[in-house]
Amino acid sequence: MNRLHISLATFGLAVLAVCTTVSASDLPRHDPVPGGVAHIPLADTGFAPEQEIHFNGRTAMVREIDGEWIAVIGIPLSLGEGRHFVELRDGDDNRQRIHFDVRDKQYEEQRLQVERRMVHPSAEDLERIGRESRRIRTALDVWTDEVKTDTMAFPYPVEGPRSSPFGLRRYFNDEPRRPHSGLDIAVPTGTPITAPAAGRVVDTGHYYFNGKTVFINHGQGLVTMYCHMDQIDVEPGDWVDAGTQLGTVGTTGRVTGAHLHWSVSLNGTMVDPDLFLAEP
Repeated sequence: MNRLHISLATFGLAVLAVCTTVSASDLPRHDPVPGGVAHIPLADTGFAPEQEIHFNGRTAMVREIDGEWIAVIGIPLSLGEGRHFVELRDGDDNRQRIHFDVRDKQYEEQRLQVERRMVHPSAEDLERIGRESRRIRTALDVWTDEVKTDTMAFPYPVEGPRSSPFGLRRYFNDEPRRPHSGLDIAVPTGTPITAPAAGRVVDTGHYYFNGKTVFINHGQGLVTMYCHMDQIDVEPGDWVDAGTQLGTVGTTGRVTGAHLHWSVSLNGTMVDPDLFLAEP
């Protein structure tokens, strides 16, 4: 797996410092469906902060709620309903499975007409897309042991009409493509975009499909992504507080009009941003 890992041990800090107690209202909402988030209690597992929870080959977030440890798991859209498991691992590679159930969810369909090149890229475009996909994957896979934000109950990064919800089964020029991996908010070009929570800018770039994009690492596998921007006001490595302006809304990349595409990735999995909104 190609993942950037930043450990507190690098700085000589105790791993115990990564897990601070938060309230249940500070977590994304529990909705164990494809594209959702599952809260998995660890009270009966003997979990200790130096241990790790893994799901689908990735390290997962663990938070302490009222003295009880909870694994906070992002569920892939591709995961079927039924019984699944996370794995508790210790330093000796002992493993313990904890099962949880995923409910079915059916997402609606959306059909859009876009420039033909955005559906059938040239050979040169495909080479660029391949390079960019690897760079995007690296940004989304970043892991830091410490959580950088006190809450995962986010405000909207921009105020405006919601034009496309998460999970839509998408057809571009009547050809099927991947489901919609974020939330679209339709506002005019130049509208300011603000960080909904504190974090570190992992990367920025101008991508073929996503246009001008910013990635923010909020810690323990939680990364937010902001696409189709007109202007980017931050740089990789910058620290941003909640409310910091990241840039402005635009029409770059594969779009049908000015909007912000906002994605939330948890343990390397795109999940429904609605579950992180303080006021859905």
